[in-house]
Amino acid sequence: MSKTFQRDALVLSNEQIQGDYYRMVFEQPVIADMARAGQFLHVQIPGMPHRILRRPFSISDVNLCKGSLSIVYKVVGVGTEQLGQLKPGLLVNLIGPRGNGFGKLPTEGESVLLGGGYGCAAIFLLAKRAAKPPLIMLGGRSREDIIMVPEFESLGCKVLVATDDGSLGCKGYVTLLLEEYLRQGGMPSRVAACGPLGMLESSGRLCEKHSLDGELSLDSIMCCGMGACFACVVKKRADNEQGWEYVRSCQEGPVFKADEVYWG
Repeated sequence: MSKTFQRDALVLSNEQIQGDYYRMVFEQPVIADMARAGQFLHVQIPGMPHRILRRPFSISDVNLCKGSLSIVYKVVGVGTEQLGQLKPGLLVNLIGPRGNGFGKLPTEGESVLLGGGYGCAAIFLLAKRAAKPPLIMLGGRSREDIIMVPEFESLGCKVLVATDDGSLGCKGYVTLLLEEYLRQGGMPSRVAACGPLGMLESSGRLCEKHSLDGELSLDSIMCCGMGACFACVVKKRADNEQGWEYVRSCQEGPVFKADEVYWG
């Protein structure tokens, strides 16, 4: 795990991507310089004195020349509603980068990255820093939940899409795209995924079935973000009687090897 800092960051922009999805860019060169794909920021949202807990957001992108980094978020409640009201020029207190992050993608073969909903934010920096463009598979409930396609394509990535209702791309879950890829003889050198828990379980089981090298960013709800509260625990395989143990996603994760996670 890289060194973590607590710093004020200047909001450079806070713009709607589409629907309820937004991108916020911070100027904070110290944290940007240390950030790795798959790590997260713990954000103290201004204007919410009654809410003492910070909110975790995956680091979506980094610009080292500008000393900036960005997050992508969906407005789903009071905290993210307040976040959506922040204007450029405001200061926001950040703790980061937190977590272990994804490993570097192999230079040989083809890597496949899966993103469900705003889980695509966690895999964007991984794709950006890859030696060669990985294959991207994005999923969501409907076309309104498919974001960042142009950004991935600008990296030279091929993007496949699946939606639950069939309004964009193939109808079904994003893991069906991975299943079809494997059925047609594809053999990825790495699978990396971030999204809803059910998607991650399906991805993990496919990795196990086909003996694939996989990494999963577990989208757990984090409270303290520092490993003290144990609210974000996940089951990790262990050599004990029950075959698993609880570990903290914010501390030992959020990224785990696919064969480390115990699904029962």
